[in-house]
Amino acid sequence: MADSIMSKAATMEIPINSNGDTGTLPEDDSLEQDLQQVMVSGPNLNETSIVSGGYGGTAGGIIPTSTIKGPAIHFNPEYLDRRRAPAPGPDIRMKSGGFNLPKSQSAASRLAQHTDRHPGSSNLNTSSSTEVSRGVAVEKLDSVKKWGINTYKCTKQMFSERFGRGSRTVDLELEAQIDMLRETKNKYENILRLATALINHFQSMVQTQQALGDTFTDLSQKSPELQDEFGYNAETQKLLCKNGEALLGAINFFVSSVNTLVNKTMEDTLMTIKQYENARLEFDAYRSDLEELSLGPRDAAAMVRIEMAQHEYQIHRDKYERLRSDVTIKLKFLEENKVKVMHKQLLLFHNAISAYFAGNQQQLEQTLIQFNVKLKPPGSDKPSWLEEQ
Repeated sequence: MADSIMSKAATMEIPINSNGDTGTLPEDDSLEQDLQQVMVSGPNLNETSIVSGGYGGTAGGIIPTSTIKGPAIHFNPEYLDRRRAPAPGPDIRMKSGGFNLPKSQSAASRLAQHTDRHPGSSNLNTSSSTEVSRGVAVEKLDSVKKWGINTYKCTKQMFSERFGRGSRTVDLELEAQIDMLRETKNKYENILRLATALINHFQSMVQTQQALGDTFTDLSQKSPELQDEFGYNAETQKLLCKNGEALLGAINFFVSSVNTLVNKTMEDTLMTIKQYENARLEFDAYRSDLEELSLGPRDAAAMVRIEMAQHEYQIHRDKYERLRSDVTIKLKFLEENKVKVMHKQLLLFHNAISAYFAGNQQQLEQTLIQFNVKLKPPGSDKPSWLEEQ
């Protein structure tokens, strides 16, 4: 009987707490102590019975065991003391192996031990991130410092030129071309405004002619006595409407081409001119600064400042000359492009206007074909049904 109890206890599943520690579980201690008590004093067979039958057998199968004599039971006072205050003992899973299972550790404790063992890893990461942040801050501070110095010098030079106290670099030929370009752009913008107004007014007239022709057609069908007269006028208005749409196509093509020339080609050249003027102002500012330093004392500190000013002066001089060359080239190409584009567009405008008001429909159509003007179908400018929804 004792052997069966020992084999059953050896194969029982022992629960483990969250940290893997089994030494602090009271149930494990009590089980171990019970086993020790059985091994010392033997099992208590008094006041028990043996069932000879199976489950659900009769009472006749129960044999009282009071007559069976077993070993004497000895009272062990240490057993009660251990039951009241269980002491942590070794893990019974590892008794046969001769060693104990170490207690598990939390992630925080393991991380702390790793940091204590390797203190240089965290310090290295912190120092590298600090150096990167410091480098970015220093770079930003340097850029802001350079911008402030450059702005101060340019503002000083601008006020000096405006009040007649400072000198400025002037390219008379280039300045004349720039002024001519600005004047030409203003005049071309006026042409665009007038041509756009002509399109709006003429489009209203064409729509009125179309409505008038539809009205004449309706009346010719409802007035038999004036059918021929209304019919002639309806055909005339429809023909004028058709020629008006052709003229509108030619004028729209003219406006589109001139708009591209003014607001894209000329504007791009003017943006380069603006950069050139800013470079000229910076160049004169650093040139004046170098001249002032050259007139001062020539000690060691002053020579260092003069050398730095000479370096900055050379940089801005190269930038100024490069942009001046770009402006000269762009002005030359712009003039050639302007003559070519305006020659074609002015010829188109003249031929289309002349053919329309002369009533020469054939010449008007040939003009559109000659300049590759494609007319939009009626109603193409109106939004579709889906777009209106």
